[in-house]
Amino acid sequence: MDCLRCGTCCVAPDIKTLGKPLAVRCGHLNAGGACDRYGERPAVCRGYQPDEICLLIAAPTLEERVEKYLRLFDL
Repeated sequence: MDCLRCGTCCVAPDIKTLGKPLAVRCGHLNAGGACDRYGERPAVCRGYQPDEICLLIAAPTLEERVEKYLRLFDL
């Protein structure tokens, strides 16, 4: 599955390597849904692969996708 460039994985989960808390937008996520540090992103980000979760949380806005992600994982 190709990345949907929705930005949810850069907002919803916590990313300890970057000091990014749960449900807080990563400072490197740009308005187009891409990473401004793509070539230098940490291993945790490089290792992420889009999967069926991306489809389960699909919604019109980033805020709605993050809310669905958090509910899905009971966070």
